[in-house]
Amino acid sequence: MVGVDGSEASLQALREARTLAESLGCTLKAVTAWEMPVTAAEYPYRLEYNFQDDAREQLDEALRTAFGDDRPRGLETEVRQGPPARVLRDLGEGARMVVVGSRGRGGFAGLLLGSVSSAVAAHATCPVLITHRSKD
Repeated sequence: MVGVDGSEASLQALREARTLAESLGCTLKAVTAWEMPVTAAEYPYRLEYNFQDDAREQLDEALRTAFGDDRPRGLETEVRQGPPARVLRDLGEGARMVVVGSRGRGGFAGLLLGSVSSAVAAHATCPVLITHRSKD
């Protein structure tokens, strides 16, 4: 299973997860989590924006960017509402491994390891691989 937020780090994680899944003969599951912004929750009647659909589009775009027309065979996807670290931890209970990028879209640029990857590594019930972007 791989966490995807559309960042360059998560694209690298997707590619690495594919390599591992193929070498281990496992299914690859790409997961995107989303949360309702606090301000949106206060004014739901004014929103025409669909956060679930946006997250689905973000995941689809990441898959296109990472794999083009050569998607992994048997690729599964899931979009779920909730804090990313919790979603990945919960879905990872049945996974052989969780793969995440070292830093995604949020957080502080100076961190070596993002809050989501740190939380997943600390609380997952399966092995966790944290990928780092190559410095080209």
